[in-house]
Amino acid sequence: MLSPPSVDDAEKGVVDQERTYPGPVALRFVHPAPSHNTMQPLYSPPAPHIGVKLKKPRPMPRATAAEPLEIALQIKRLVPSHNATQALSSMPTPQLTVKLKKPRPVHRVTLKEVSKHLPPPRKQMQKRASRWIRFQLWFNTYRKFFLFVMALNLVGIALAIFNIWTYPRRYTGAFVLGNLLVAILMRNELFGRFLYLLVNTLFAKWTPLSFRLGCTSVLQHLGGIHSGCATSGFLWLIFRVATLLIHNRNNYDVLLVTGVLTNVIIGITIASAFPWVRNNHHNVFERHHRFMGWLGLLSTWAFVVLGDNYDLETRTWNPNSLHILKQQDFWFASGMTIFVVIPWFTIREVKVDIEIPSPKVAIIRFERGMQQGLLARISRGPIMEYHAFGIVSEGVHAKEHYLICGVQGDFTRSLVDNPPTHLWTRQLKFAGVSNSSTLYKRGIRVCTGTGLGAALSTCLQSPDWYLIWIGSDQEKTFGPTISGLIKRNLGPERVTLWDSRARGGRPDAMKLIKEAYYSWGAEVVFITSNFQGNREMMEGCKEAAIPAFGTLWDF
Repeated sequence: MLSPPSVDDAEKGVVDQERTYPGPVALRFVHPAPSHNTMQPLYSPPAPHIGVKLKKPRPMPRATAAEPLEIALQIKRLVPSHNATQALSSMPTPQLTVKLKKPRPVHRVTLKEVSKHLPPPRKQMQKRASRWIRFQLWFNTYRKFFLFVMALNLVGIALAIFNIWTYPRRYTGAFVLGNLLVAILMRNELFGRFLYLLVNTLFAKWTPLSFRLGCTSVLQHLGGIHSGCATSGFLWLIFRVATLLIHNRNNYDVLLVTGVLTNVIIGITIASAFPWVRNNHHNVFERHHRFMGWLGLLSTWAFVVLGDNYDLETRTWNPNSLHILKQQDFWFASGMTIFVVIPWFTIREVKVDIEIPSPKVAIIRFERGMQQGLLARISRGPIMEYHAFGIVSEGVHAKEHYLICGVQGDFTRSLVDNPPTHLWTRQLKFAGVSNSSTLYKRGIRVCTGTGLGAALSTCLQSPDWYLIWIGSDQEKTFGPTISGLIKRNLGPERVTLWDSRARGGRPDAMKLIKEAYYSWGAEVVFITSNFQGNREMMEGCKEAAIPAFGTLWDF
């Protein structure tokens, strides 16, 4: 460790003129060389007295451990001239200067700023049901229908390929158009309303509960037949075109081109209806599934007419209207056209009043009342982008009905930002699963948020149904119109309103359902919620052996 030099060493010139020592203190010695005057006596003067003068530092804020004070000490040693006549007491005194560098200002970090850099707290994971319960919910009636229809058609195609069953080879068009006709029929509003009316009229309340639950499940999952038949028709069409290509020598080129074009169009129509496309790109689904479907219908007609007028044996065209009328694929194509066109004849532009109780919701009022369990399609134009919402009405004799539109996409946001005075709608409404509520003696209707739109009519029009509505600040968010309907028609004995903001969070939904189910003496539970809420409640009801029907998200 280095030690500071003595004054004698400094006078003899055996130290550096400027030297720095380790540590927080830096000492700087300045020693001017003595003048060499021969008249002066040669002697060494005694060691002078050293006085230390400290400059008063400026007041500073407290330093932190991250910012220590920096101190620089500078000692100036002035050596007196060697004048014998000068008194030793008159020699100047060395000075010690202390310089304190001002530290950077200390930034006081608040708790709010610290929390920004902390990882978000882990959400408490909801305990999932067993794999068997989840499999039962996954392999529902929709997938059972789809698997059954596909299995039948794949077996038929296999038998036709190996020439075991010759009928499909001669009448392949009938299998193509027959499947496509059933697919269109399952999504037709008029046919759907007829099925619900038939089931509700014949089997309400008196039949065994298991049978009524099966009826509801079939009506809710008709989409499985729709998807299965559409895919099967596409496969039969591929088989038909492949057969034409194999026997190309006996076919006309126009017939081949029409068949390939029809295949491509129907393939695009089916691909646009995949769940991922429909849920994440709804506008893409609307445009391609609708317009490509129409184009596919036209190309199918061309393919049918050309195929029925071309004689494979003579390789000549034989246009004969009577011959075409006798072909079954002609009547299948006619049925497809009729069921596609019927809903579009019911389109009307109607006057609407829009109430905006909050930036999250738009309440649309229409004239005339509606029966419970129906859904309406609305659009700003006559053709493009129809969106479905549950209808809220006090009954068929009411003067008006309402749609509750939550802001989730461009269309619903435009209803809030730029409310229209008129909207396009189909006068022929289609039935939802709630329409089958008349089958049951008593039931529970559970909904969250804007799902109230599909649930409220059932409870307004039937005293046998109990409402559980979970939301945030419902009266302020949904306004006086919806709150007034609930207060006027539902007594406290058959409604549970859970305000998650006022009660400090979401409830235990299964606890509410179980309490209401057993105390109300219900036979079934209908659920309308978001994906996570629907999954949790459906799994909970399945575990508790409570019959329940939820929102379909994957189809």
